Amino acid sequence: MKQYFVYILICNDNSYYTGITNNLERRLFEHENGENPQCYTYKKRPVKLVFQERFTDVNQAIAFEKQVKGWRRDKKEAIINGNWSLLPQLAKTAK
Repeated sequence: MKQYFVYILICNDNSYYTGITNNLERRLFEHENGENPQCYTYKKRPVKLVFQERFTDVNQAIAFEKQVKGWRRDKKEAIINGNWSLLPQLAKTAK
């Protein structure tokens, strides 16, 4: 069964990067070693994996990645910290 990962990295400038991959180990290696100079994380290394969610359906993974990329920092930090129950409350508060 194929699996896909939506992941969040924290960069050395304290920003977050959200991505999707079907091989998390390989993708982390690419981020950490600066394999792609055009990548957001290239000049923000080192990076650290702070969140990952596994999916078996690529369409669900893509949809979740797009959703998370649109979130404010506080919502990303809620899932990073395992506080999924805070999401509805955070969605109601505008910053």
